[in-house]
Amino acid sequence: MRYNARMLTEYLDAAMRKAHYEMEDGEFFGEIPGLQGVLANGDSLEECREELRSVLEDWLLLGIALHHPLPEVDGLKLVLPELAMHDLATVPDVA
Repeated sequence: MRYNARMLTEYLDAAMRKAHYEMEDGEFFGEIPGLQGVLANGDSLEECREELRSVLEDWLLLGIALHHPLPEVDGLKLVLPELAMHDLATVPDVA
């Protein structure tokens, strides 16, 4: 099974809908419950949302690369293929 952009976008969007935000001392903090380590902060709510989305994207890509099980979000479950690490290892280095 290969991931496509639509699958990943749906997962990211579902996770962002679960985001929780708080304001403390003039700064916004955001987290996505159930996704360990997906936290962000910003001077405005929009800045915090954008940073949280970026953290979520990195968290997801790292989870796929390390072959970690990913939690189900709103009925969406990404099952890592057995060859995920092999597939990522064969991506050419562009640096």
